[in-house]
Amino acid sequence: MAKPEKLTEKLGTANAIVVTNKFGDSLKGLLDALGVHRQFPMRVGDRIQVYKTVATIDGAPVEKGDIIPLSEVKVEPAEAKELTYQKARKAVAFEDVQKYGIERAITMTDAALIKEVQKKIKADIFTNIKAAQKTAEGVGLQGALAQGWGNVQTIFEDDGAEVVAFVNPLDVADYLGNASVTMQKEFGLNYLTNFLGADVAIVTPQVEKGVAYVTAVENLIFGYADLQNGEAAREFNLITDETGIVGIRREQTGDRLTSETTVVASGVLTAERLDGIVKVTIKAAVTA
Repeated sequence: MAKPEKLTEKLGTANAIVVTNKFGDSLKGLLDALGVHRQFPMRVGDRIQVYKTVATIDGAPVEKGDIIPLSEVKVEPAEAKELTYQKARKAVAFEDVQKYGIERAITMTDAALIKEVQKKIKADIFTNIKAAQKTAEGVGLQGALAQGWGNVQTIFEDDGAEVVAFVNPLDVADYLGNASVTMQKEFGLNYLTNFLGADVAIVTPQVEKGVAYVTAVENLIFGYADLQNGEAAREFNLITDETGIVGIRREQTGDRLTSETTVVASGVLTAERLDGIVKVTIKAAVTA
């Protein structure tokens, strides 16, 4: 009897494809949720230039009718964000595959490895967001996000900016005591849509309690190395998802009898203008 044409036999590879797609779909879901349309394939080592404003004010008193001295405002390059590879590798021994089975020994540990890679990419996001140059304050989470929304609209006045906010879950929990909302999740991050004036609110403990960071979606840039079409990916037999952001290589070693998984990912989400990020302090309401 003839063997079926499309029989799945290479179970290790098939599983790697599933894990890769989950990671790529998750990251793509986050970018879609944020509304980030400025996504650029780059070469590793390339940099995204970030800018900050520096104002020097002449503080001398001005007499009535005198000429007001000019103050200097400059837009200067801040620390550039360099695109790098996030790499991780693990090995599972033959004995453990035999003892625990493929699902526990390989699939579950692959997922844990990818989760650690995710953490590094997410850490870069919040490092940049916390470099906000503008400050504001508002009473309660609703008042704070309203102030953030207003400041962002002022900064990006020609754009009719869509607003993204980053808030601590404890501040959201305080607000949810009096409201009902539906939380969604992508890339290991909880988020809310159309929340208190923000088109998207990312809820994360990476942001300290009592503070919210707000910026325009148009201010966010995502740069990545395309692992799907590169020569190196083909040479090392990387399995990639359709985004090309993450690649996985799985192989068996004969001399050690281990199954090894290597994960390679690249991606940096950054704000182009630090003066386009507003750090808003959440003040407590004054009680009688």
